[in-house]
Amino acid sequence: MSNTLTKLALGMMGRLRPRPATGDAAATIVLPAPEVSGGMPLMDALALRRSSRKFARDALPLPLLSNLLWAAYGRNRPDGGRTAPSALNGQEVDVYAALPAGACLYDAGEHALRLVAQADLRRITGYQDFVDEAPLDLVYVADHRRMPMVPAAQRESYASAAAGAIAQNVYLFAAGNGLAAVIRAWIDREAIAEALGLAHDQQVLLSQTVGYPAKE
Repeated sequence: MSNTLTKLALGMMGRLRPRPATGDAAATIVLPAPEVSGGMPLMDALALRRSSRKFARDALPLPLLSNLLWAAYGRNRPDGGRTAPSALNGQEVDVYAALPAGACLYDAGEHALRLVAQADLRRITGYQDFVDEAPLDLVYVADHRRMPMVPAAQRESYASAAAGAIAQNVYLFAAGNGLAAVIRAWIDREAIAEALGLAHDQQVLLSQTVGYPAKE
């Protein structure tokens, strides 16, 4: 049985679980200051933007990870505004980074990663084989508590639009920096929520795998 079918079967039984962490993760990883100028012209990055499902296992250097997270959903204005929009500036989407040494929440205010689970969650961020070994899987989670002015029935669609904008930021950053990326909705949301210790009013929306492209 393939790894994908195995994970799918485990998910159906509610038994899809993380793997033990590889190495020790610090409680807080302070990221280097992001490089917020320069880079590839936007039109060139759009021309290169694409989904890829073949990744090398090489870890992303910390400065590159810093730039990636800032591009995804970092603060780009003194008033706390972010690189992606949200309705009523609710900033309801949280970005989690699943790394071999643990799963971390991106703290945009401090530009740091906060360890939330000392386990390797990559294998449960999707059913596809490549998520197990790619160096980084991002998980986008909506916190409905930050959307009190949005009718409950519309909160998921609002948050999904915001998550889509974040994912496109990641795609463009990847295109401009020689990385591969793919957004994924075929995921076990219950398994991810349990592994991250989410509350009932937090909702897993999407995952996105990022890494160096596999060598042919």
